[in-house]
Amino acid sequence: MNSPAKPKGNKTLYLLLLVFILPVAMAKLVLILDLYNGAATNKGELIGAQLNYQNLAMTNPEPHMWQLVYLLPNQCLEQCQQRLYVMHQSHIALGKHQDRVSPIILLTPDSDTAILTKLQVPFATASASPAMAALLTEQQMIIVDPLGSLVMKYPGIMGEQENIAQGKSMIGDLRKMLKLSRVG
Repeated sequence: MNSPAKPKGNKTLYLLLLVFILPVAMAKLVLILDLYNGAATNKGELIGAQLNYQNLAMTNPEPHMWQLVYLLPNQCLEQCQQRLYVMHQSHIALGKHQDRVSPIILLTPDSDTAILTKLQVPFATASASPAMAALLTEQQMIIVDPLGSLVMKYPGIMGEQENIAQGKSMIGDLRKMLKLSRVG
């Protein structure tokens, strides 16, 4: 006798829907839970392209060179000394790229220049314009490209280990920029 035919298409239809809908649902879940970082590999904070030495009424202290820039504060206490140490060690850690990067200490009339002779670290110095001094009030370190544009900043942080970790991040970002750069 003839038995009624079982609908086999429903199982196939559900499997087909699952194959196409599950990846979309998973992607939406990842975006909602903010588990995707957007493929950003830089550790520092990018600065807008319009900010450069010329806009800040300052001459480029080392044209045609990449620069690590730090504004020396009125009193160079523990945080400042750690920043200077990290800046010096980061420059050394660049290895074969050292000659492409110049660490520069920006000075204001009130800067504590005695610390530079005390630490005996050969930093290049330059006078900071009032606009540049107003920009760097929180002990940030800045990477400047060979054309004089401020590219990336690293906020002032406290703690020796935190500064060392930030220095490693800065070296990684700087190496990527040096690798991709056609200037400097």
